Amino acid sequence: MGMKKGFSATRELFPTSGHPSLFYEQQARDQGFSAVAGVDEAGRGPLAGPVVAAAVFFPPELQLPGLKESKQLSPLRRDHFFNLVRSQALSIGVGLVFPDEIDRINILQASLLAMAKAVSCMKAPPDFLLVDGTFPVPLPLPQRVLVKGDSRCHAIAAASVIAKVIRDRIMTAYDARYPGYGFAAHKGYPSAGHRAAIAALGISPIHRLSFRGVREYREQG
Repeated sequence: MGMKKGFSATRELFPTSGHPSLFYEQQARDQGFSAVAGVDEAGRGPLAGPVVAAAVFFPPELQLPGLKESKQLSPLRRDHFFNLVRSQALSIGVGLVFPDEIDRINILQASLLAMAKAVSCMKAPPDFLLVDGTFPVPLPLPQRVLVKGDSRCHAIAAASVIAKVIRDRIMTAYDARYPGYGFAAHKGYPSAGHRAAIAALGISPIHRLSFRGVREYREQG
């Protein structure tokens, strides 16, 4: 337990190759931590919809064969691993930040806030975080940030799948509520079709008004 004292956020800048592994989880456990959660977000780049974050931790040594970062999985495989992670994880938390707050605090701060919300709502709280990216989560917990962590760390890869699937489902639901924009297809990302829909229909209530590609139309309609 004494090894935990003073253990602050550490930044790992150089990605490694290969599939996500348990290496970083085991390193944290070797330091004396027991509930090591991976944290990731989905939806920083879209012009519409929320940013969604997830936090996941598994029993020690449990690894899901074939699990990869969400971007490397087909929608069918993402759904498969979404269900598998939910059945095997000891605890999962999800946090959302919606467009009005994204516009108010900026997308970086919104992403970090979504991660903090995800961790804070876990029923079994973690004692160490492995975080995708270059910035620690704004919580008083020991943590390590990993560039390209979703392709290197098993728990972060699992979090990336949870966040991506939930966000995609939210955007599919928005497609029915705000028809014509194609949210079910592009999930709010700035595709040519999405840009054309904004030009034709104007901005919807779920668009991010501070983003280029949307703010130009704020005074229209």
